[in-house]
Amino acid sequence: MAEDLINNKDILYFPSYLGTNDKLITLLNRASQTLCDWFSKADKNGPLPFDENFKCIMPAEDGNSEEDLFSEIESLLNNSFNPVHPGSLAHLDPPPLIFSILGDLIAAGLNNNLLAYELSPSVTLLEESLCKWFAKKIGFNDQSGGIAASGGTLSNLNALIAARNNAGLATNPNSVLLVSEDAHSSFVKCMRVMGLDTTNLVRIKTDNEGRMDINDLRKSLDKCTVENKKIFAIVATLGTTVRGAIDPIKEISEICKERNIWLHIDGSIGGIFAITSIPIKGLNNINQANSITINPQKIIGITKTSSLLLVSNMSTLENTFNTGLPYISSKENIINRGEIGIQGSRPAEVIKLWLGLRFLGLKGIENVLKTSIKRKDFFIKNISKNKFDIYSGPLHIVSFLPKKLEPKDSDAWTQTKVNELIKNNFMLSRPKFKGKYFLRVVMGNYNTKESHIKELLRLLDA
Repeated sequence: MAEDLINNKDILYFPSYLGTNDKLITLLNRASQTLCDWFSKADKNGPLPFDENFKCIMPAEDGNSEEDLFSEIESLLNNSFNPVHPGSLAHLDPPPLIFSILGDLIAAGLNNNLLAYELSPSVTLLEESLCKWFAKKIGFNDQSGGIAASGGTLSNLNALIAARNNAGLATNPNSVLLVSEDAHSSFVKCMRVMGLDTTNLVRIKTDNEGRMDINDLRKSLDKCTVENKKIFAIVATLGTTVRGAIDPIKEISEICKERNIWLHIDGSIGGIFAITSIPIKGLNNINQANSITINPQKIIGITKTSSLLLVSNMSTLENTFNTGLPYISSKENIINRGEIGIQGSRPAEVIKLWLGLRFLGLKGIENVLKTSIKRKDFFIKNISKNKFDIYSGPLHIVSFLPKKLEPKDSDAWTQTKVNELIKNNFMLSRPKFKGKYFLRVVMGNYNTKESHIKELLRLLDA
C-alpha cells in the first residue's frame, strides 16, 4: 500500500528524493505568477481592500483540488493589505525585497530547525556569523553576538530576561525596569510574561522632542533606591513609534555605567541605521549598551519576521537560557541556538535577512534608508505649518494634527480623514498619543515618489 502511494503520481504530498520534482516546479511557478499578478494590480486595487469578503474555508474530508486551492489563494491575496502600493504609509511595513522573498521560499523548502546544530548545520553557522557581523558593525567587541527571533517583542523579552538573570533578580518581585513614557507597548507585555506587575515598570518623562528626560531618570533612580526597588535594566528607545524620537543614549549609558545597570536599547525602528554612515542625530554610543534589538523588517524590506537581539557578551544569553537539551546531540565549540533564547524550534528566517543584505550591499542599504529620510524631510518641508502641529524626530516617521484641535475632537477628525484618504489610495494610521489621536505617516515605502507625497499633501490640505 505504501509503495502504491509513493508511486501514484496523482497524489504528491511531499518533495521527492528521486527525479526532478516536476509537479513542485509547476506549482511554484504558478504560485509565483499569482503573487506577481497581485503585486502588478496594486496600483489599481489600492493599499487596502474595500471589501472584507474572504471566506475562510476549513479542511473537508477529502483534500481540495489544485484549482480550488489557487482560487482561494487569489481570494486571500485580493483581500490582503498590499505593502507594495505607494500609498501604503500607515505602518513600519515596507514592500518586501525580492531576494528576501526568495529567502523565505528557500527557508520553507529546507524546513531546517534552528533549535540545534544537527537540525540546521549551515543555517546555525549563518545566523551566528550574521549576528556577529551586526554586533561588530555597531561597535561591540569580540565577545559579542546575538540571536534572531520572531519579532521585536521577543527580542526585547530575551534581553530583559537575560538582564534580570544577570542582576541576580530572576525571582525577585521587587525588580523593576525603567523605560520612557513613549517606549513601545511591548514592554508591558514583557513584564507580564516575566511575572511582574505594572508597578514594576517605571516610566520616565519625555522632553519636548520625545526623548527621555535625564533629570527625571536620575530622580526616578534615586526614588527606586529609597523604596528598595531593585533595578535590573534601563531601556533607551532608538526610534519611538509615534514620532521616531531617539533617547539620549550617551547620557543614559553613562548613568548605567555609574550605577552598574544593564542598558538595553530598543532599536527595533532605528537600530538598522547604526550599521551605516548616515548621520542621524542622537545615534551614538550604542556600543555602550549591553543589548540592542534591531528589526530589519521595519524599513529595508526583509520579509517578516526578521528581528535580531545583539548582546555585548554572548555568555549572558548562554547563562540565562541554557538547559542542556538532553535529547539533542551537541558539537564542540558550537552553541545550539535553542539554548540562547526563549524560542526552541525556529525556522531558518535568517536566510531571507542574509540574502536581502547580500543583494543590497552596504551601499544599497544606505540608499534605502537615505531615501526614507528624504521622503520624510520632503513631507515636513511641504506640509502646512500654519494648519498642523508636527511631531517628528531624526527618523522617517511623522505624526501630525490640526492646530488647537481638542482631544475629544481628535478621534472623529482622524477617523474621518483616514477614511477619506483610503478612498484616494493613501493608507495612514491614527495612533493615540498623550491623550489625542494623531495621523501618522511612515516614509519607509521605496515605491513612494515625490509626486505621491504631493498628492497626499493636497488631500490633507483640502
